[in-house]
Parts: sequence; C-alpha cells; structure tokens
Amino acid sequence: MPNRDSSKVEQLRQHYQSDILSIDNTANNPLDQFESWFNDALESGILEPNAMTLCTVSPQGYPQGRIVLLKGFSEEGFRFFTNYSSSKGNDLKHNPRASLVFFWDKLQRQVRISGPVEKLSEEASSAYFNKRPVESQLGAIASPQSQVIPSRKVLSDSLEQAKLDHQSTQKITKPKHWGGYLVMPTTYEFWQGQPSRLHDRIVYHKEENKWTKSRLAP
Repeated sequence: MPNRDSSKVEQLRQHYQSDILSIDNTANNPLDQFESWFNDALESGILEPNAMTLCTVSPQGYPQGRIVLLKGFSEEGFRFFTNYSSSKGNDLKHNPRASLVFFWDKLQRQVRISGPVEKLSEEASSAYFNKRPVESQLGAIASPQSQVIPSRKVLSDSLEQAKLDHQSTQKITKPKHWGGYLVMPTTYEFWQGQPSRLHDRIVYHKEENKWTKSRLAP
C-alpha cells in the first residue's frame, strides 16, 4: 500500500475570532437561539444555510451521516423529507432517534441537535409535496432511493416513464413511499469558534418539559 502524504492536511489551520457565547447572552429557549443564528446564516450569504448532517444508526449499529435539507422548524421539531425506503428511512424504522448538525463556516458556528423522530402525517407530507417543483415531484416518484441500480439509464428511463404517466395530470399525487420526518429535540448544543481552540459551547437539556443550559469545555 503506498504511503499517503498527510502533511497538507495536518497544516490546515483556521483562526477563530468571534463574539463570546455565554450563558447570559443566549436565549432561555433553545429554539429562539437557533432561530436567531439561522437568520444570521440566511443573511450571511451561505449557499445553503439549511443544509444539515442527519445522523442515524443502521440496524447493524453503525452510525450513518449524510447531508439533507431542513424544510421547517417550530416548537414541535425540525422537519425534513425523504423516501421512506431509503437507507435513512430504514434506519429510522429500526431506531427512531437522530442527530442534526449545522455548520456555518462564515460565522464560525455549529449547532448540534438530537432527539426522537416520528413521521409527519400524510396530510403534512402531501402539503409540502404539492409545493415542490414538478421536476422534484417526478424525481421522488422515479428514484428507488438507496437501491442498487445497474446504470444511470435506469433513472433516466424511470423519469421519462413518470413524465409519460403524468403528462395529462394537473396535480401529481405524493407517492406512498415518500414523506416527512420530525426530529423532536431533547438536546441542543451551540458552538462558537474562539482563539486558541478554546471554543464556546452552550448545551441545553430538556428535563420535565423545561430547558436547562450549561457551558461545556471545548
């Protein structure tokens, strides 16, 4: 096996210099704190501020992470949509718990969220599906997400068939295998980069329907 030169990776450095994040200057409700930071990310020009790493656990016990898009948040939780038969859907069927990670590099900020997960109602999933561009609706129908396929032609052929099947349809109906999930937070952690790698970390825990917050060492 050839030796790999990791010196370029080792030499990567980023200087962090930001406002202090403290117990006193964070909101008592972590959702309020998240909304404030999310709005900052929206205004910062980050390409996709709603991109988040969704972490699940496979039936074999392996952690699985991938980037998905946040499609809404409220006191109920954080929403995203996918194919129920995908690997993430299969993971959540066996272990309905997940973690979310947002990283906004321009702001030197990270948010980690974890909690149990449940499916959104068919009505809520259909309401969002109906707002999607037609191309995205057809893609959800055409793709057997996470399944092994012999070539990309399988996808293009499936998409063309979906177009033919719906060419006279005024409203495309959401397929049964597609819909939304709701991550219901029990823990939030807000991370703000600081010099000397002494980063600020404020964590919120939900206890008896009340939020407590504390500082963690970096």
